[in-house]
Amino acid sequence: MQRNVVETLIGAAVLGVAITFIFFAYSRAGVEAVAGYEVKARFTSVEGLKVGDDVRISGIKVGSVMAQTLDPEYFQAIISMSIDHGVELPTDTDAAIASEGLLGGKYIAVNPGGAEEMLAAGDEITLTQPSVNLETLLGKAIFALSGADGG
Repeated sequence: MQRNVVETLIGAAVLGVAITFIFFAYSRAGVEAVAGYEVKARFTSVEGLKVGDDVRISGIKVGSVMAQTLDPEYFQAIISMSIDHGVELPTDTDAAIASEGLLGGKYIAVNPGGAEEMLAAGDEITLTQPSVNLETLLGKAIFALSGADGG
């Protein structure tokens, strides 16, 4: 009986340390949504992008993807983003879906323009570049290297 109590206490201590570690890692990772104003952007492809992914300027997180919807008329993806109130984006800002690496996730890379007017809440970023499908690119590269010309 004495041995079971000691094992239970050690298990509880290990569980407490694990929970503390997870809380610390989550609080330092910056995965929480950014509260701010909403802007939208239309893309022809958002493959791999998820709600909650980052919106970054120069690699710094300034927002989060809040929603993804489909425009039924033009069949484009409409992405709603929350941008930090301290970040003002010019009206000629462009947005591209970028990859963190071959195995990494996706994020929206925002490149502010030089216009004097700023985007307001609810405005749309009109200059966009879609997600690049890495599997398709690798397939084309392998096809080209194999010397197959289809004829």
